[in-house]
Formats: sequence, C-alpha cells, structure tokens
Amino acid sequence: MAKNQCPTPHIGAQYGEIAKTVIMAGDPLRAKLMAEKFLTNPVQFNNVRGMLGFTGEYQGKRVSVMGHGMGIPSIGIYSYELYNFYDVDTIIRVGSAGSLREDLKLGDIAIAMGSCHNSNYAIQYELPGTFACIASFDLVRKAAENCEKFGYNYKVGNVFSSDSFYTENAHNDKWINMGVLCIEMEAPSLYMNAARAGKKALVMCTMSDHILTGEAMSAEERQTSFTNMMNVAFSMI
Repeated sequence: MAKNQCPTPHIGAQYGEIAKTVIMAGDPLRAKLMAEKFLTNPVQFNNVRGMLGFTGEYQGKRVSVMGHGMGIPSIGIYSYELYNFYDVDTIIRVGSAGSLREDLKLGDIAIAMGSCHNSNYAIQYELPGTFACIASFDLVRKAAENCEKFGYNYKVGNVFSSDSFYTENAHNDKWINMGVLCIEMEAPSLYMNAARAGKKALVMCTMSDHILTGEAMSAEERQTSFTNMMNVAFSMI
C-alpha cells in the first residue's frame, strides 16, 4: 500500500488531510477534546472504528489530533499508517500511566526517553539482538523545556510498557530497582515504527494512578492534569 492508495483500512482520510505533526491519545474522545480546546477550525478526517481524528491549526500551524486505542499493537497500526502512508513526520503521544516512584506523584508528567517492555513487536525486524526503544532527543528536550516554562513537575527517563493491563505476576519491584518511572502500554511500537520510517516520536504520560500508594485521580483531576500535558505537547508544534 502506498500513500496514493489512501484511505487505509483503519484511517478514512485522503492523502493530504493529515498534518505533518499528529498528537495522539489512547481515548478517541480525548482527541476530540484536544480538537475542541486547542485547534482553530478543526475538521474531522477519521471515524473508522470510532477512532476520531481531526486536523486544524494551533497558533497558525497545521496540526492533527487522533486517538490510537489501547496497547502496543493498536498504536502500532495507527502510527505505521500515519508515518508510511500519510507522510506524517512527528507523532507525540499524550497518555496516562501508573507511577512507580515516590517522587512522581499524581498529576506529574513522565517524559519517556526510553521504553522497557515485554512485547514481541520487534520480532518482525529479525534483529541480531535487543532493540532499544528510544524517543527523538529534540522532542525530549522541547518537552522538558516546556515543562520548566509552565512550572509542571516532571521526570525524564525509562518507562515500562506492558502488554497486559491485568497480570498474574507484575514484578513491579524489579522495574523499580532499575529506576523505571512508570507503567504505560504503548511506547515501544510507536518508537520502533518511527525508527524504521526515519521519523520522530515522543511519549509523555500523566500519572493518573500510583502503583506504590494505591492513589488514583478522580475524573475532574484527570481532565485538569491531562490539560497540562497537552499544553506541553501543543507548545512543541
């Protein structure tokens, strides 16, 4: 499949209807919220499988927002098609995560410089070793600078990306011992797709719950804190 064969099986947009930069969230309704809150004159380009996507302008710059669903395979499909069929250059995921550190509290932001994971996504590349899933450094730097500018609490480092939301044996203590910041479910396939396509990617997560303390955000707290992370992402455009 090539870019002149758009739409794809999962994205109903024609070629050219999606901007070079796409900000993505797992929940398609959060993508809709971003379009309404941040974009001028947003136009919906996708509703296939209910995975909403919109293109508009942010401070005079063209940008798209879209849902990516839950899990490594789901964001793997959407990011692959965006990079390879729609010529998207940059994808920034704004998601939620569970904190593994006492100094990373509810509402704080983790910038995923790298992703540890338990996924077999890399097996397709037949690499003679283990691939290190890392973000694009210029995006990491911009995100950190914007967190500083806005005064948001954040950490930069490794996250753990799990194939399982419910698991028999989490072994969280082992990831904590390795300095991992938090647990999320999407970064590896996004980072691998970006690397293979020669494109850029970044994952940022707001701590919506805390694995150590059992704390969890209310719906209202999620909306307020997630807006902080969105401010960081849109200010990177």
